Formats: sequence, C-alpha cells, structure tokens
Amino acid sequence: MAKKDILLAIEKKREELIRIVRVSGLNSPPAIKHSQELDHLLNVYNEFPAQTTETTSS
Repeated sequence: MAKKDILLAIEKKREELIRIVRVSGLNSPPAIKHSQELDHLLNVYNEFPAQTTETTSS
C-alpha cells in the first residue's frame, strides 16, 4: 500500500468515525472499533520511512 493510499484511507476512516460518534456516541462499540482501525492506519502510516526532500540553495 502506497503512502498516499494510506492517507486516503485515514481520511475516510476519520470521516466514518465522526459520523458514527454523532449517531452512536463516543464510547459506543462501533465508535471504539473505528477508532482502533484509525489508530492502526496511523501506525502503518508512521512506519513509512520519512521522505527526504532535497533543499536547493538560492
């Protein structure tokens, strides 16, 4: 899975979590499940090596 795909999945999961919290509440089982899935995606994203960018001197 590419880094940008993970970012898209994170955004989608975050939106789902917000929707579920509004309907079911923060401590509901579905909210907790989605929160854990979001945590997992964030951990996967953070495991990617940092991309170095070349700095150009002006």
